[in-house]
Amino acid sequence: MREISLDRLRTLVAIADHGSFAGAARALHLAPPTVSLHIAELEHRIGAPLLSRKRGQVRPSAIGEVLVERGRRLLADAEQALDDIQRQVEGLEGRARLGASTGAIAHLLPQALEVLRQQHPGIDIQIAVLTSQETLSRLADGTLDIGLVALPQPPVAGLVIKPWRRDPVMAFVPAHWQCPARVTPEWLAAQPLILNDATTRLSRQTAEWFAAAGHHPAPRIQLNYNDAIKSLVAAGYGAALLPHEATTPLPDKRIVMRPLRPALWRRLGIAHRAGYVERSTQHVLDVLWDLRLV
Repeated sequence: MREISLDRLRTLVAIADHGSFAGAARALHLAPPTVSLHIAELEHRIGAPLLSRKRGQVRPSAIGEVLVERGRRLLADAEQALDDIQRQVEGLEGRARLGASTGAIAHLLPQALEVLRQQHPGIDIQIAVLTSQETLSRLADGTLDIGLVALPQPPVAGLVIKPWRRDPVMAFVPAHWQCPARVTPEWLAAQPLILNDATTRLSRQTAEWFAAAGHHPAPRIQLNYNDAIKSLVAAGYGAALLPHEATTPLPDKRIVMRPLRPALWRRLGIAHRAGYVERSTQHVLDVLWDLRLV
């Protein structure tokens, strides 16, 4: 059997409610011939009478009663679906899929999530731990809505990538070491090192920072989880180069943090697809953008 139009079902339900074609026509703001046509089409598709006329009143037949009951549920579901979609269009509810590195998730996203919980509690934020390249790839194929990525990045067709934050990269050193007030590549290259792994932009940045001074140190270990790196620094295993966000609590008392000479910066960008942006996604972008100077 071919599909049944919701408009036709609505007409059938209205006749059952009002007991007449004329009453249904008035309730639905339709011409009486249109109501008759709707029922004729339904009966043709069903292959059986749906209404019976007795003593001047129209009532559903046995088959009609089944269809009226199912029709009410279908119409209610359709109305609820439209209401839900409208709430998403208005940004009252919705979903935003976001990709970011562990560092951004640990130290930057919690601030945004707290604001979103207060201002837009109906938005569900789904977070994936990804490298910048993975994030851009998933944005391009439509499986992410927002990405926090390391800069610079080459242009990607169909994506918008805007500068977001610039945070200083600092030397994190065991507190019992004797270290200068400003850490240079020469001094740090002579120390045991804990560095980010080669999949990260920070790894390339720090390698370039050392190389500019003629050094190519080999780290004791490479990780892609900043809190784990800090734990190893606190244990005295080595020194690390990590970004420091202004709102991040000071490290463990077993760690001292020193600026670099020359200075090094971790730059982050916000990426999303070009063109239409769903309201829920825009709310998340707006909250993230407010963190650019924090």
